[in-house]
Amino acid sequence: MRFRKWDNLPEFMKCDEVRMYYDILVKKKLSITLKRIFDVVMAVVLLVILVIPMLVIAIMIKLDSSGPVFYRQERVTAYGKKFKIHKFRTMVNNADKIGASVTVNGDVRITKMGRKIRNLRIDEIPQLIDVISGDMSFVGTRPEAVKYVEKYKPEYNATLLMPAGITSEASIRYKDEDKLLNTAYDADRVYVEQVLPEKMKWNLNSIERFSILREILTIFRTVSAILGKEYD
Repeated sequence: MRFRKWDNLPEFMKCDEVRMYYDILVKKKLSITLKRIFDVVMAVVLLVILVIPMLVIAIMIKLDSSGPVFYRQERVTAYGKKFKIHKFRTMVNNADKIGASVTVNGDVRITKMGRKIRNLRIDEIPQLIDVISGDMSFVGTRPEAVKYVEKYKPEYNATLLMPAGITSEASIRYKDEDKLLNTAYDADRVYVEQVLPEKMKWNLNSIERFSILREILTIFRTVSAILGKEYD
């Protein structure tokens, strides 16, 4: 997905709050191009390496519960484009129609196999497909569900200047987000009013400090977080 000129941005993004971040990124077009090259090359290599494990996981999901292998909820990426994300299904079929869009710890909708996949953090491997298609990147703001994006403050729309990401500093800091929402009476409301604003601070900071080297560091930090390292 190419970096657009200001006049070609969607109207809802043409505001002073977004302009500040746009002016930062417009000076880093070369880095943005290198980011895309890195994404495609790495995603293709990883898909080739992981195709057999992905097939095994797919079979186990089908044997464990009825429903599709992939979870394809509509999400939002750069410039407000909507796309259907690829994730291994870890919940009962049509889970988003019988509960909140966010997942809490101990969610009864999670399947037996789904819980194992989530614990190993491998449910997001299929997003390599979204990286190759250009809808996502390895590093960037996590793609939110449409209903959450519709509640964005003007400044939050600056995160839509770049493709959504598989991981980010916000994802690292909130890797146990489901536990934070576990005791919430209204998980959706708590997410929008409390969790999302804190995550956006990290997301916007990442735009301000964007560089290829920082993104590679974020990938390594993500691996460390998955292996159990805690970041304050």
